[in-house]
Amino acid sequence: MHNRTFWRAISCPAGPYGWPPLVLVAILFFIIGFVTWLNGPLISFVKIAFSLDDVSAFLVPFVFYISYFLFAIPAGRIVTKQGLRQSLIYALSIMTAGMIVTGQFMKVASYPGTLCGFLILGSGLALLQVAVNPYISFLGPVDRAAQRIAIMGICNKVGGILAPVALAAFAMPHVGDLPLVQSNSLLQKQFISTIYWPYIGMAALLALTTLYIKFSSLPDIKTPFSDNKEINAPMKFNPTLWFGVMAMFLYVGVEVLAGDAIGTYASGFHIPLNISSLFTSATLVCMLCGYLTGLICVPRIFSQERALVLSCFTGSALSLLAYMTHGYLSVACIALLGFSNSMIFPSLFPTVLNSTQNKTSFVSALLVMAYCGGGILPQCFVWLKSIIGFQAAFSTLSCICYFVISLFILCFSKKTTPRTSNG
Repeated sequence: MHNRTFWRAISCPAGPYGWPPLVLVAILFFIIGFVTWLNGPLISFVKIAFSLDDVSAFLVPFVFYISYFLFAIPAGRIVTKQGLRQSLIYALSIMTAGMIVTGQFMKVASYPGTLCGFLILGSGLALLQVAVNPYISFLGPVDRAAQRIAIMGICNKVGGILAPVALAAFAMPHVGDLPLVQSNSLLQKQFISTIYWPYIGMAALLALTTLYIKFSSLPDIKTPFSDNKEINAPMKFNPTLWFGVMAMFLYVGVEVLAGDAIGTYASGFHIPLNISSLFTSATLVCMLCGYLTGLICVPRIFSQERALVLSCFTGSALSLLAYMTHGYLSVACIALLGFSNSMIFPSLFPTVLNSTQNKTSFVSALLVMAYCGGGILPQCFVWLKSIIGFQAAFSTLSCICYFVISLFILCFSKKTTPRTSNG
C-alpha cells in the first residue's frame, strides 16, 4: 500500500494525458504571471520614457485590468463556441499582437498607442485565463485536480517574480542609482531604445507557443460548458453574489496595490529606481510563500474561511505598520502584504461561486470582470496620495479593502451551499 501511494505521488498528475500537455499548460501559467506582474516596474519606467505624472503612469494597470471588465463575457462565449484548445490559440495570438503593438508604439514614443497595445494584450490575457483554468481542471483525474492547480500556481508566481528582474536587466541598464524624480532626455531615449526588443522577443516567444499548440497533439478537453442562454437569462437579486463580486473587486485591487504600486510607494522615500523596480518581485516572493503555507495549513490546521479572516487581519496590521514606519521598513511591510493576500482568493472565489445554483458561467464572468479592481484601486491611490500623502492613502485604501472582504466572509460563508451540479 505504501509503495502504491509513493508511485502515485510521483506519477503524472495529468494521468493518461502524460507530462507534455501538463508542461505546456505550466508554461502558459508562467506566461500569465510574467505578463501580469510586468506592470509594476513598468509604471516607474513609463514615467521616465514618456515624462508622465503618477496619474498618467497608472493608466498602465488601469487599461490592462479594465480589459477584464470589457472582455470577460465575450471570452466566455468564445470558449463555449470554440472549445478550450482553440481558445488557447486565439488568446495567445491576440497577446502576440498586443506585444507587437505595445513595442512598436513604445519605439515611436506614443503613449496612447502603447496603452492600446496594453488593452489588446489584456483582452488576450482575459481569454487565456477563461480558457486555461478549466482546461487544467479537467486535464487528468478529478481527484488530482488540486495537485495540478498547485503546480500551475507556483509556475504563475515564479513568472511574476522573474518579470520585474528581467525588465530591469534588459530595459534599464543605464539607470544606476538615480531616483525616479531625476530623469532627462538622454535617459528617456535609452529606455525607449532598450525596451523595444524585450517586447518583440516576448511576442516571438508567444508566437512560437501558439504554433506549437496549433500543430501539437495537445488534447482538446471537453467540459460541461452551458450555452449562452445561461449568461443572458435573468436572475433574481442575490446579495451574497453581489457582495462577493464587490469583495473580489477589492481583493484584486489591494493585491495589485501591493504588487504594482509598491515602486511608486518606495519613490516617496526617494529610494533609487534600480532598487525599487525589484520590489514587485519581493511582494510576489511573499505571495508564493503564503501560497505554499496555505497548501500545508488549509484545511489541516484551520479552515479556508478562518484563513481568509486571518489574512485580512494581518493585512490590516501590516498596512497600519507601514504607515507608522518609514523607508525600507515601511516598504517591507507593503511587500509582506503579498503573504496575506495569497490566502484570500482560495476561499473567496468558491464562496461566491457557490452562492448561486445553475449560474456557473454567469457568476464566473462576473468574478473575472471584478478583476478590473486591479486598475481602479491604484488610480484611487494616486488621486488620494496627492491629498493625504502616499502612506496614509495606501493604508486607508488597503484597510478598507480588508475590512469589507472579511465582512463578506463572516456574513456569507456559512450561508452558501455546495454545488450539486456542474451547472
